[in-house]
Amino acid sequence: MNDEIRVRLDEALSPSHCELLIDGNRAQLHIVSAAFEGLNRVKRQQAVYACLNDYIADGSLHAVTITAQSPSEVGGGADE
Repeated sequence: MNDEIRVRLDEALSPSHCELLIDGNRAQLHIVSAAFEGLNRVKRQQAVYACLNDYIADGSLHAVTITAQSPSEVGGGADE
């Protein structure tokens, strides 16, 4: 599942950085993508959830913690 999620995120968001940790049915994700530039936190999370919806629907993933940043936020030291 880890590799499949990474492929989906790569295809949809072309991240410059992606850390994904899966423990059972819980996932923690830190992703940096230019696709997030100008989007608020909710829109960023919606973009990520779009890649994960079927895993959530079938119960493979129950809880997902997302940190989604644009490259300018990482470069500027912003932590959102």
